[in-house]
Amino acid sequence: MSKTDQLPLSKTAQLSAPDPSRWKALAFIALAQLMVVLDATIVNIALPSAQHALGISDANKQWVITAYALAFGGLLLFGGRIADLWGRKRTFVVGLLGFAAASALGGAATGEAMLLGSRALQGAFGALLAPAALSLLAVMFTDAKERAKAFGIYGAIAGGGGAVGLILGGFLTEYLNWRWTFFVNIPFAIVAATGAYLVIREPVGTRNRSRLDIPGVVLSTLGLVALVYGFTRAESAGWSDTVTVSMFIASAVLLSAFVLTEAKVKHPLLPLRVIANRNRGGVYLSLGLAIIAMFGLFLFLTYYLQVVKGYSPVKTGFAFLPMIAGMITGSTQIGARLMTRVPPRLLMGPGFLTAGIGMLFLTQLEVGTSYAAVILPAQILLGLGMGSAFMPAMSLATIGVEPRDAGVASAMVNTSQQVGGAIGTALLNTIAASATTAYVTSHAALGATNPELLKLQAMVSGFTAAIWWAVGILVTAAVIAVTFINTGRPGGSSVTGSNAGEGDDIEDEVRIPVVAH
Repeated sequence: MSKTDQLPLSKTAQLSAPDPSRWKALAFIALAQLMVVLDATIVNIALPSAQHALGISDANKQWVITAYALAFGGLLLFGGRIADLWGRKRTFVVGLLGFAAASALGGAATGEAMLLGSRALQGAFGALLAPAALSLLAVMFTDAKERAKAFGIYGAIAGGGGAVGLILGGFLTEYLNWRWTFFVNIPFAIVAATGAYLVIREPVGTRNRSRLDIPGVVLSTLGLVALVYGFTRAESAGWSDTVTVSMFIASAVLLSAFVLTEAKVKHPLLPLRVIANRNRGGVYLSLGLAIIAMFGLFLFLTYYLQVVKGYSPVKTGFAFLPMIAGMITGSTQIGARLMTRVPPRLLMGPGFLTAGIGMLFLTQLEVGTSYAAVILPAQILLGLGMGSAFMPAMSLATIGVEPRDAGVASAMVNTSQQVGGAIGTALLNTIAASATTAYVTSHAALGATNPELLKLQAMVSGFTAAIWWAVGILVTAAVIAVTFINTGRPGGSSVTGSNAGEGDDIEDEVRIPVVAH
């Protein structure tokens, strides 16, 4: 291990001075995050066209989404640890270039296998990119006020990017073709990678050079893949399906073994101190629950607008603009302005409740519901609430964490979101399907006279039943945020590295030592 020498105060001050290029770096980090979030929804819009063009069966079409989710969700912790070990800037750039190459492969796909393989590669490189991006913010923005602004921008993109993906996906699919929903990632990635390479200066002494925890990598990856696949399969095969149940059992065993392993090994993949912290644990849990509700909303509202109301893909995308505007306003104007003045729980709790009220509006959906009277105010409230809550959540998930753990702490944020998305899609879809079937059974007489109306009414009934559950989930997220998170408002000039001193084989402090080789 390298020895460290104490610097004179003037030199220490130079090392601790903020990077003058940090705001330029934020632009490229935000661009990369936008690309990753866009990809989560843009492919959904293009899926029917891609399925038809490549002859993908109905049974296999889900794998276009599932292949990405499994690779991304399963490898996130590993990606976060690689960022800590290898360097966040290097991991970030490699993740971007790999994502661009995988996107090019997907856009040029000539068959089902090539498309599915490209989606798995996208997920793998996304698992490198996403935690590296968030952890770069964590170690570059240590001033409380600047951190609030930076995470406000990042939170707005993380929350609203999915809806932007619906608009862009609609345009590309309707006016070009489905392949451009892959090709569009290439310029995003190249610009972000070039800018990051030239601009980002990762702070000295923030790497974790300890040996890689191979058993932890294997157990966490297999456990998370089993969990995500279990929920994905439950959506199509049912909760009592043998494979579904087996996946959940395997996931429980593997993740339990992972926790036991992490408690014993000298250099764990996920130091338990990261999740044992009451505030960070509260963030991971409440954020994961909120994502469950949000994924359900995107899914049901997209189907409602296109199938029930007859909107085109482009018009559907534009119909989500009020939510995007609400998220940007909530994140940058409410969350960022209040984050340094009030405790995070007083932003997150009310934020999730405000989103829950917006979701409550959508429980009143009917076949002939007016967009302006119900959907518009619902989206504004959802956007404002989630934007206000996301920003402090993203910041608090890495605040106070040691620089050496920033990558894996950031990976936990993405893991809670990814697992939350898988759970939300499967759980709420199952609830909606059951309610739809029950409605058809109880209104059989209408089916004899007007089967098309019955189909639409049953579909909307299923949506509203699932949305009621989403309301309850958001209320639960608010309760968890207020109960678990007890930290005060951020104070002082530095908000990272507060737990320095634990562990071995690290370059500990960001501002104190200089490495002597």
